[in-house]
Amino acid sequence: MTTISPSATAESNTRAVPRRERFVSTYTELAQQVRAAGLLRRRYTYYWTMIVATVTLFAGIWVAFAFLGDSWFQLLLAAGLGVVLTQISFLGHDSAHRQIFKSHRWNDWMSRVLSGLFAGLSHGWWMSKHSRHHANPNKEGADPDIGPSAFAFTPAIASGRRGLAARLTKWQGYFFPLIMFVGLALHVASIQRLAGRQPLKHRWWEVAFVTGRLGGYITVLLLVLPPGKAAAFFGVQMAMFGLLLGGTFATNHLGMPIVPADQKIDFLRRQVLMSRNIAGGRFTSFAMGGLNYQIEHHLFPNMPRPNLRRARALVREHCAKHDVHYTETSFVDAYRAIVRYLNAVGRVPDPFRCPLASQLR
Repeated sequence: MTTISPSATAESNTRAVPRRERFVSTYTELAQQVRAAGLLRRRYTYYWTMIVATVTLFAGIWVAFAFLGDSWFQLLLAAGLGVVLTQISFLGHDSAHRQIFKSHRWNDWMSRVLSGLFAGLSHGWWMSKHSRHHANPNKEGADPDIGPSAFAFTPAIASGRRGLAARLTKWQGYFFPLIMFVGLALHVASIQRLAGRQPLKHRWWEVAFVTGRLGGYITVLLLVLPPGKAAAFFGVQMAMFGLLLGGTFATNHLGMPIVPADQKIDFLRRQVLMSRNIAGGRFTSFAMGGLNYQIEHHLFPNMPRPNLRRARALVREHCAKHDVHYTETSFVDAYRAIVRYLNAVGRVPDPFRCPLASQLR
């Protein structure tokens, strides 16, 4: 079972300083190193190249779709569209975190356009959800990403299930391929938020973007393909989109320690101990939208994606210096840990009998 090793001591000359104050000062030290290295500077060439390339590929797929016509080979284009939409969503994510432009307004509207007009998702809904996740990753009652869903991510949720649901929870790790439905779930949640009564900034722009994108998408499919092939195209695209997005998000925090609702942890350890990096080269970073450097992203969410790789060495060294456990593993090992954890959640009261509950108050 996964365990963590939270900091036990600081340097001898700081032993008299309260524990929480020591770790606040250590994050400040790390942030100063990151700024001095220029890792928070904008990367305009990188991002404009990525935006132009992905939008061009998006348009190219639809041109090819029109020329190919009524053919089962359209399913190859559907899979390609799922890949491109994943990359567009990653760009929307980066812009929402204010990584692309200095202007908050430009970042917000770029994310709103990429998310709504191209990917068919609500920027406002996602921002609300994702901001709460970043503030309290893996914290019960605070992180919406581990709230009630088809999966029980925490012992508290698992213990509340009865009957067939409780029995299935004991083996839920083996149902993990259901993440291919993540894309569909994101669309449903976006529509529910847009149709709801909760306040939402620029609601009508988002309604226009999302309904225009989804309505136009279905209309084009039915104009070119018979209903059966249109449904197959839609299904393959959504499955690929969900598999790539869900597969990326899942490795970031699932199977890492769960923080009790009443637990208070300093910012540095809150972000490092609950996050997992995925080892790999530039292809892994591209495929995961830079989120394979999840620890660095959580510590510096406005850091441009291409700078995360360079920040990794600084963060690892800093964590080693202050005895803060830094988790990095392969993609395969991450999934093994996730499956073991999900199955364990439904079988034991608390799969993380770790020092968090007693030492990090």
